[in-house]
Amino acid sequence: MPRVRSIFLSDIHLGTRACQATRLLSFLRQHDSEHLYLIGDIVDFWAMSRGIHWTSAQNTFVQKVLKRARRGTQVIFVPGNHDEALREYVGTSFGDIRVEREWEHTAADGRRYLLLHGDEFDQVTRYHRWVAVLGDVSYNFLVRVNVHLSWLRRTLRIPGYWSLAGYAKRKVKSAVSFIFDFEASVVRAVRERGFDGVICGHIHAAALKDVDGVRYVNCGDWVDSCTAIVEHLDGRLELIDWDDETTLSLEDPPELAEAA
Repeated sequence: MPRVRSIFLSDIHLGTRACQATRLLSFLRQHDSEHLYLIGDIVDFWAMSRGIHWTSAQNTFVQKVLKRARRGTQVIFVPGNHDEALREYVGTSFGDIRVEREWEHTAADGRRYLLLHGDEFDQVTRYHRWVAVLGDVSYNFLVRVNVHLSWLRRTLRIPGYWSLAGYAKRKVKSAVSFIFDFEASVVRAVRERGFDGVICGHIHAAALKDVDGVRYVNCGDWVDSCTAIVEHLDGRLELIDWDDETTLSLEDPPELAEAA
């Protein structure tokens, strides 16, 4: 098992049909770390209020995280908007897992990163919660449709995982505009606080790039894209797409980054 210094995960959405827990377990079986950061929307209490879909793979994921925490891995849980009920327990620990509103991580190369979920920079989530909930219901409908499409793809022996909900989001121009607005807001706030970079989640759009001198890192999700961020022993960050197992590193030569 390759050992990395840190693993950053967000938007797993345990308790839902959309959660790709089996792929996540496959990723964790091949990656061990000193630090494990869970950056929001790990459990989807919004969806679970309408119905719980909890699989054995999801249960195994929880057990694996608890086991790593017991064995000395530093596990920090930063709740998001879908598991915001856990923000009431900020500053406490559950089974060696510490709950924090945000967290500062210093990488091996000395860079200081602010870890937060990012929903505070989403104007819809902050001020128009009913719109966010409506969007969540619509999203879950697409997920249910995708279950049947996935069965059809397996029947036709089409390889790989494809998300109808993710495809719909990528095709909506307003969604693209929202992502850029979100990134700009997060980067501006992090720069004002004197950090070298930010590692967040929330928008299900994985990224690893420099924006106006600030390193912007988004973990993506384990619903549409199955992505994670890892920090290597030298402090280098890498975005891993576990769906097709291709990787993109910020330090790669441009021609390699474009190929990936």
